[in-house]
Amino acid sequence: MATKLQRRTASLRKLHLLQTLNKPKSVKRSCSIINVLLHFYKLKVKLEEIQREYQNLLKNMRIPQEVKVEKINGEQFVLKVACNKGGDKLVSILEVFDELGLNVVQARVSCRHFFSMEAIIGVGQDQKTSDMKDITDAVLKAIDEEQSGEQEMLVT
Repeated sequence: MATKLQRRTASLRKLHLLQTLNKPKSVKRSCSIINVLLHFYKLKVKLEEIQREYQNLLKNMRIPQEVKVEKINGEQFVLKVACNKGGDKLVSILEVFDELGLNVVQARVSCRHFFSMEAIIGVGQDQKTSDMKDITDAVLKAIDEEQSGEQEMLVT
């Protein structure tokens, strides 16, 4: 008997909560539930519309190219790169590291909304110490070449 009473009060509490969500004009349970379902459907449609707008904004978003190099100790640097995604930017950057005789100690790369990379790079054993400006210029050049190659492909 007690469980029936508990279920009934729980059900009434939930119904009261539903009624407070949509401010019903009718006291009937079926009307309240239909109104809440309609309200949820409208919210779902509004959410989908916002998601479409967000995706369109991301497609049209252009971020400026950014390359930062910081020295963390005598032989290691932290490289941070951010630019528009597309193409083989990671491959181009790794080729630059190879040409400069740099080793990647640790790296994090993301291409979710734009290309971003944060890497700890070290100077190879047979390589003289590289300058931060040389690394920055080489990486920027690789990114620029990659983006200009993409634009040529789009034109043809």
